[in-house]
Amino acid sequence: MPARIVLGFDFGNKRIGIATGDTVTGAAAPSGAVTSTARGIDWGAIERLLSQFKPEVLVVGSPRHADGTESPLSAAADRFAEELGRRSRLPVERCDEYGSSIEAAETLRGARRTGIHARRLQRGDVDGAAAAIILQRWLQAEGRLR
Repeated sequence: MPARIVLGFDFGNKRIGIATGDTVTGAAAPSGAVTSTARGIDWGAIERLLSQFKPEVLVVGSPRHADGTESPLSAAADRFAEELGRRSRLPVERCDEYGSSIEAAETLRGARRTGIHARRLQRGDVDGAAAAIILQRWLQAEGRLR
């Protein structure tokens, strides 16, 4: 079976982290972040990434609390996922994102301390890394490794 390219998204009020992955290797990698402000989402940047990577599936993190209840971002992330599917005409799947931003920040800080990540961390770095964690979870949990 050929590899399916997948893009993952970590929705936030200021930035949306993006990651790329595939169903053969099951690996996900950060691909940066786009802005998300009260004035709107940078859909042009997302459309350029869709054109560049040509994914077959999109995965959007579902913000939840530790007990599984919705977080204040849940409704906005749901609207983003719906609009992403409408604009891209691609299937959009959801994946629990609980703790992904904290895990991403800790991993990046560790990489910085050891010299693996040479430059100073920026907010977009954490958002992209969180999207990669979400996408990695989806690739593993959904049995997409083939």
